[in-house]
Amino acid sequence: MPSLNRVQIIGRLGKDPEEKILQSGRTLVVFSVAVDRLWKSRNGESRKETDWFNVEAWGKLGEICLKYLNKGKLVYLEGRLRTSRYEHEGETRYATKVVVDRMQMLDRHEKEA
Repeated sequence: MPSLNRVQIIGRLGKDPEEKILQSGRTLVVFSVAVDRLWKSRNGESRKETDWFNVEAWGKLGEICLKYLNKGKLVYLEGRLRTSRYEHEGETRYATKVVVDRMQMLDRHEKEA
């Protein structure tokens, strides 16, 4: 049976996208997205919890993200999870990122004056 690694996120950008040009010449754009979860506690109080996702967009999609997205924009992202392993001060650490292959802007277009 084949495996599946798929994630869909709707959230707001936590910072403006940043471009990184790799030695190979490939374009990588990184940014973070906040996804809120709202619910009512047992005593009726409104609660909110925010999950943060680190996002990578490669190539042409990365260039589009860099051009059109900025902090606070609402977006739909679809892609896969990728976990990297690295050493920091002798300790093994892991970082999970969303590698996007589809992005859709969900904010309404602002009218030009």
